[in-house]
Amino acid sequence: MQVGPPSAAGQPPPYQPSLPGRPNPWPVVAAVLAGGWTVAVTVATQAGGWLTDQVLLGFGRDRVGWLWPVLGLTSVVLVGTPALLLAMLPRSAAVRATGRAWLAAALVLGLLTLLRVVPPVHHEAYLAALAGTAALTALVLRWSARRSASAGPAGPGVRATTGPVPLLAVAAGLALLLPWVWLGALGGLLETALALLAAAALGVLAATLLDASFWSRFAVGQPPRPARLVLVGGLVAGVALLLLGAGAGQSGAQLPALLTLPPVSFALAALWAAIWRPAAHGAANVPDRAADAVHAGRAATGWLVGLATLGPLAFADPEEITLLLIGTRDVPFWVAAAAGAGLAVAALVAIGYAVLLARPAARTPNRRVAAFTAVVLLLTVGVVDLGPGQPALHGERLLVVLREQADLTGLPTGVPGRAGRDARAAEVYRRLVTTADRSQTDLRRELTRLRLDPVSYYLVNAVEVDGGPAVRAWLARRPEVARVLVSQRLRPLPAPAGQNRGTAAAPTGPEWNIRQLGADRVWSQLGVTGAGMVVGSSDSGVDGNHPALRAAFRGGDDSWYDPWDGTRTPTDQGGHGTHTVGSAVGRGGIGVAPDAQWVGCVNLDRNLGSPGHYLDCLQFMLAPFPAGGDPFRDGRPERAPQVLTNSWGCPPIEGCDRNVLRPATAALDAAGIFVVAAAGNTGPWCASIDDPPAPYSDVLTVGAVDAQRRVAQFSSRGPVPGGPGKPDVLAPGVGVVSAMPGGGYAALDGTSMATPQVAGVVALMWSANPALVGDLARTRQILRDTATPAEPTYRSGNPADACGGPANVTGAGQVDAYAAVRAAQR
Repeated sequence: MQVGPPSAAGQPPPYQPSLPGRPNPWPVVAAVLAGGWTVAVTVATQAGGWLTDQVLLGFGRDRVGWLWPVLGLTSVVLVGTPALLLAMLPRSAAVRATGRAWLAAALVLGLLTLLRVVPPVHHEAYLAALAGTAALTALVLRWSARRSASAGPAGPGVRATTGPVPLLAVAAGLALLLPWVWLGALGGLLETALALLAAAALGVLAATLLDASFWSRFAVGQPPRPARLVLVGGLVAGVALLLLGAGAGQSGAQLPALLTLPPVSFALAALWAAIWRPAAHGAANVPDRAADAVHAGRAATGWLVGLATLGPLAFADPEEITLLLIGTRDVPFWVAAAAGAGLAVAALVAIGYAVLLARPAARTPNRRVAAFTAVVLLLTVGVVDLGPGQPALHGERLLVVLREQADLTGLPTGVPGRAGRDARAAEVYRRLVTTADRSQTDLRRELTRLRLDPVSYYLVNAVEVDGGPAVRAWLARRPEVARVLVSQRLRPLPAPAGQNRGTAAAPTGPEWNIRQLGADRVWSQLGVTGAGMVVGSSDSGVDGNHPALRAAFRGGDDSWYDPWDGTRTPTDQGGHGTHTVGSAVGRGGIGVAPDAQWVGCVNLDRNLGSPGHYLDCLQFMLAPFPAGGDPFRDGRPERAPQVLTNSWGCPPIEGCDRNVLRPATAALDAAGIFVVAAAGNTGPWCASIDDPPAPYSDVLTVGAVDAQRRVAQFSSRGPVPGGPGKPDVLAPGVGVVSAMPGGGYAALDGTSMATPQVAGVVALMWSANPALVGDLARTRQILRDTATPAEPTYRSGNPADACGGPANVTGAGQVDAYAAVRAAQR
């Protein structure tokens, strides 16, 4: 039986569309799970990679060159696999667009991560590589996409609003830049220019990944649905921007982008919604402006993402985003603060733009209003930089080491004791200055002509200058130049880092370490307290007003030098230097030689140094000069301290190589100045005594023991390649109580704590026998011969893991102050 009118003979019935079934929810569920997985993997690999770098740095180990390439490949596999499945399998166009965007972003992350094989000390080279790679990748993606026909939903019922949108993106980007301008500081001129290029290239890359074809999948319908575009498209784009941000910067500098870039996606979605706004009810349709809409959307994405990534790239040095500075309000604190502020600004911009632009009835601000907003924010950025910010450029410098070093052979032996030592120091100073003056003349003239601000050194024949990779390459080709190193310069902070103060009670008698060394017996039984000797400290500074140290300061106009900040009186923010000087000459039971005097120099600023400033202080110790004086002309070698304590080392991250300070310690040795250096806190690994000056044969290298005379696990060990056995001796270095800034005390661990005690023992020996002053070989031999056995410790607890022999763990043993002074008196 037929129902309805019969069809024409031989003709099929007309097509009747079936009612749509319920949409399949599983592709959306899969996309949500893949997005959560992508976020977890990205955050874990980026944070884990940075922490691995920091742990290696803290233990004094070399960077693992393959770490970041492996992490990048891991991210590509773990993130790219589900993204590829989303791009291929579901029928939903939006889900497939999600998969394509995440897959492309994962591949970009893998590619950008490879660039982290460039050492952080060569930041300009990294930024140049980042800019070039991001720009080239964007070109390849645009060429391969061929999406000129996918211009989005602009057309009947839609009016393309293009004019003010890029300006609104610029305004949002400048707002995101404000926390970095306020709390950060720029590097050098070239470094800043390359950061701008890199940020621009990343913006272009983001505009290519998140183009009109991507956004149109979330704006389906006639007219488009802004809420879906902002909420769903913003979430998907946020994951893609997370992947892009994870590759935008050296290890550490990319971490802020993980917070600030994802919320930017919602502001971008609102801008695209404004571009594709439905026409008002009853309004005539405007002509199709799809091409203008695409260009406006790309420009908006490029500006907003580029300015968002510029902050951490330009205003934070990745070398300073380090756990070594995490204990104070230093760069890691301010980077975290800027990232948190950036997250808040990004969230406010996203909410504001969504409310302002994404509602169907909303009116887009006209071009003049958008331009005015952008100009106001640009002026605000300038005012903040010049006001509460840290204006000017603070790039790294270069240390140019010359081939010719002074000939210090054939020095007159002179009379024994202080007079002979002073005569040798004067002759060493004369030869060093003469060699540097003669050999640096042409180079200094050329560097001055090029306005590279040269600073000359003589202790190592070297010149420190401004300049980046191009200047470095030019200098390295000069015939008189041996090599060119990077000399670290810290960027300023928006507020002082704060002073480290102690909380331990003031000692009531000789501390345990003083008793273990036998120094208290030297005072009471031998009547020797270090009188007449001067110990020089190169460290974070000294609190000259501390009650245990105030009376021991030598005074005069040549006993304090601060090449970092130019302070004129002894001061110390970090506390490390005050603690070490207290262990050497402090009174009240903390110092080994309480009646010796001290002079000081600041070679560490906020726990980081540079080859240039290490040399500044070592030169000052050879020939002190008055404040504002010229080290070449005003040096006073007769005022040099007899003993130097050096609880620092210069690792590659600060610009040093193994041999850069070798001429300096050789010159001090030739001048009869006894140099004591910390072995380092990178044990229990073997061959971990590697940062200058600890490996050098002309310094006495000190490891640490605890109260049971066991070698501390952290104490660095030998062997030293091609050199003598190290460490030379040991001293107490676990729970050592000494002075801290502000009049307090603290118990600290480290070979840094052990080293000044040995310097104090040398001061006792030379005070007991002034004829021994300057006789370095005999003094070292006495210290070794009179040392007492110490119990070695091993990395695995197995004595077979003895670093080639127990001597590479314990040296000659723990210093015995009483026995050493008795031997010195004979």
